[in-house]
Amino acid sequence: MTKTMKIAFQGEPGANSHLAIVEAYPTAEPLPCATFEDALSAISSGEADLGMIPIENSVAGRVADIHYLLPRSNLFIVGEWFLPIHHQLMAPRGATLAGIKSVESHVHALGQCRRIIRKFGFKPIVAGDTAGSARIVAERGDLSCAAIASPLAAQIYGLDVLAENVEDETHNTTRFVMLAREPRWAQPGSAPLVTTFVFRVRNLPAALYKAMGGFATNGVNMTKLESYMVDGNFFATQFYADVDGHPEDRNLAFALDELKFFSREFRIVGVYPAHPFRATFSETQS
Repeated sequence: MTKTMKIAFQGEPGANSHLAIVEAYPTAEPLPCATFEDALSAISSGEADLGMIPIENSVAGRVADIHYLLPRSNLFIVGEWFLPIHHQLMAPRGATLAGIKSVESHVHALGQCRRIIRKFGFKPIVAGDTAGSARIVAERGDLSCAAIASPLAAQIYGLDVLAENVEDETHNTTRFVMLAREPRWAQPGSAPLVTTFVFRVRNLPAALYKAMGGFATNGVNMTKLESYMVDGNFFATQFYADVDGHPEDRNLAFALDELKFFSREFRIVGVYPAHPFRATFSETQS
């Protein structure tokens, strides 16, 4: 008998992370977790086989706290998923748009749907989770209270969708990474690939500039570079980066060698196929 794969996510059933799991792994069993720490712990302990963790959104920026993801979790990225975010305004059966007085959701969701909130004069109420707000609104049964959440949440909690796709920006998209206990590097040349790594530069003048020089001289495209403090220390900075390619590619290998020379710490977190959504990226030419 084939064992069903379990995938941990942060949030309640119906969260956008749950929706990403349904799209990426239709036969998997989603495992809801109260916090990101709980989700990562479920992966580390073996309770879950994978985790679906949001790390950035095209409107709100960084989503999950990178401090929990890297490097302390010691988990590895084995894939990525891009999910267009479509917010639905939902309320208990029998409610009407004209009768809604308040709307509750996660602070990011409320911020991404300002237009409809202003248009109808709803009172926004911040909740900890989009799907959780849908559950609470359903349990309360107050026809003047609505929630903003995913279409999956409306289905799970039996709510009527009063207005579809109420997000302000059509490009609202969240990038998720799939995390596992063990590394699973994609094969070189198998497809467009992404390599993710973390590093700390040595305490030398212009160390970061010199560490980054190898990517320019070797023609490596860096799609993401973020810095964050280590242990709350203003002078200890860790960097997280995504680059195109495989570490065994000649140009990327040279660039990483140069980076390592100027770094006191370096770890590859994942080598995985680029999601097809990346092919839709375009840069406006001035």
